[in-house]
Amino acid sequence: MHAPDGHTRTCGLIGNPVAHTLSPLIQNHMAQATGQNLVYLPFPVARDDLGAAVRGALALGFLGLNVTVPYKSDVIAHLAEIDPLAERIGAVNTLVRCPGGFKGYNTDMPGLYRAMEQDGVEIAGRDVVILGAGGVARAVAVMLLYRGAAGVHILNRTEDKARAVAQEVNSMAGRTFARAYALADYGQIPGADWLVVQATSAGMHPRVEDAPIEAPEFYRHVEIGYDLIFNPGVTRFMKLTENSGGRAYNGAKMLVYQGIIAFELWTGTTISQSTADELCRMMAQA
Repeated sequence: MHAPDGHTRTCGLIGNPVAHTLSPLIQNHMAQATGQNLVYLPFPVARDDLGAAVRGALALGFLGLNVTVPYKSDVIAHLAEIDPLAERIGAVNTLVRCPGGFKGYNTDMPGLYRAMEQDGVEIAGRDVVILGAGGVARAVAVMLLYRGAAGVHILNRTEDKARAVAQEVNSMAGRTFARAYALADYGQIPGADWLVVQATSAGMHPRVEDAPIEAPEFYRHVEIGYDLIFNPGVTRFMKLTENSGGRAYNGAKMLVYQGIIAFELWTGTTISQSTADELCRMMAQA
């Protein structure tokens, strides 16, 4: 690994909080693996200081930034440019230097797509069930639309929220691509062998015993369950999926691949599959 010197480029993570992030582990490992003279650090930023932090990173010559909660939407106001997918999703997690400032990208959803590809999960032409109707669920629905899924079924505790997300995505699609349901109405979803993306915070520390749906009948339909949570490594949603004979995955691989895509955007290098696999093993042990 390069010792920092006068040629070292800096990247970082801004958000609040950032103390427990695994991104420095991922990014600094890639810098070492590819021989890049680059260092990646987390920076806690108070809400009123977001614009100043972005301008400061630009003035200090930062190569790029990651952005985490709660600033993925707020940061858009401070960009010189925005990638079309990030604009449609309405959330940015990666900033890359461009003329006049930073260009914003969303690498979370391409990261999820790459993770699914690596796990042999085919999206094209398939109906997908999404649990939740927050910003992450909306982003997943948009990604699925642009990756050729047949449609999405959005299940949420508050059906009105699910309906609002479905209407927004349908307006992008120009057709009925998304349908909304209350959690209890999962029986209305057609077919079996569902691919389900768990996009709520249920099951995350400290609510590790929670799942958005407990009904065994629901899990009998789940062929593949993707929980976007990566800590704990096995959530209650995943256990319920596996107990009913389904395949279950957590969000660790998505975290790795979103980081890889960001690194590739910053440096112009390509991360090998062997390095990606090594990072996934590291995340499993982190």
